[in-house]
Amino acid sequence: MTDKVDCIVVGAGVVGLACAVALARRGREVVVVERHGQIGTETSSRNSEVVHAGIYYPRDSLKAALCVSGKAALYRHCEEFGVPVSRCGKIIVATAPAQLEVLRGYQRSALANGVGELKWLTANQVRDIEPEVKCVGAVYSDSTGIIDSHAFMESLVGILEQAGGAIAFETTLEAALETRDGIRVVTSAMELDANVLINATGLHAPDLALRLPHGEVQLPKPHYAIGHYYVLGGASPFTHLVYPVAEPGGLGVHVTIDLGGQAKFGPDVRWIDAPDYTFDDSRRESFVAAIRQYYPALDETRLVPGYTGIRPKLGDAGSPAGDFVILGPAQHGVAGVVHLLGIESPGLTAALAIAERVATDALSA
Repeated sequence: MTDKVDCIVVGAGVVGLACAVALARRGREVVVVERHGQIGTETSSRNSEVVHAGIYYPRDSLKAALCVSGKAALYRHCEEFGVPVSRCGKIIVATAPAQLEVLRGYQRSALANGVGELKWLTANQVRDIEPEVKCVGAVYSDSTGIIDSHAFMESLVGILEQAGGAIAFETTLEAALETRDGIRVVTSAMELDANVLINATGLHAPDLALRLPHGEVQLPKPHYAIGHYYVLGGASPFTHLVYPVAEPGGLGVHVTIDLGGQAKFGPDVRWIDAPDYTFDDSRRESFVAAIRQYYPALDETRLVPGYTGIRPKLGDAGSPAGDFVILGPAQHGVAGVVHLLGIESPGLTAALAIAERVATDALSA
């Protein structure tokens, strides 16, 4: 006899855990299925740990709306549950006069997206607060921060378990099909009947969606962009996050500071055919050149290879920046099933808002 569970969430990254919590808070029985032996081993643990403001995304996009509402929810969550976070602020710099209009565009976008006003800074004003930064002008985002992403995920696990939910580690979801009474789910360990199935598998979500119910919807093909991070040895010369203007596929090689005061640079953008976290140091010089555009005093001997992260893209290098894709019953017609596709940055910031949207969609009649 097949066991029955109310809700299954596939993927114990930050978004999957947030979805599980949102369902559990609605009184639902939840099991998270995770193929690895611990939480957040892929995209969720290989990023800049930045709490994004919501500046870069087109007005009325899911990224814009869910980043702004998710940011507010995330700061509240951190305060309530003691998750380490710092609202340290971010400077976005123009290193050439032609980039100043890009910064003006960021100001307009921030207002349109509900972020608020980005303060304009002259080169001298930037020098006063970040003496090592060279630029011709900048804008300042006071709602940007940094977070301990693992502590955030651990807090979600605690809430889930307190609500009676559980995580099945080292369990792979292999297939699922729609039945008269719900969804029959086949895992590497067992078969389960469920009412709700959430595909929150990050890099693997488009491929997994092909093996799960998705109606007649044409699923996007996955693409992958790897980014490298270098750690700066010794004391950090910065007190704020410093970003150049964005580049295709990412936000440019920027500097972030973790909660321990360690500075790191990244990520760059390199398109790859399949997920592979190998660190490739062969393009160090181009990486260094990008940093020196705004930090000319960089001593490259202090740069130590850190780690890589991979963004789950839904378009290739020549495509415009894509939005989050949330395919629920309203889109594909299969009750209780939601696929989360292309959940890249600002997925960490938006996680709690994404989860509320997913829970509402999954439980809709």
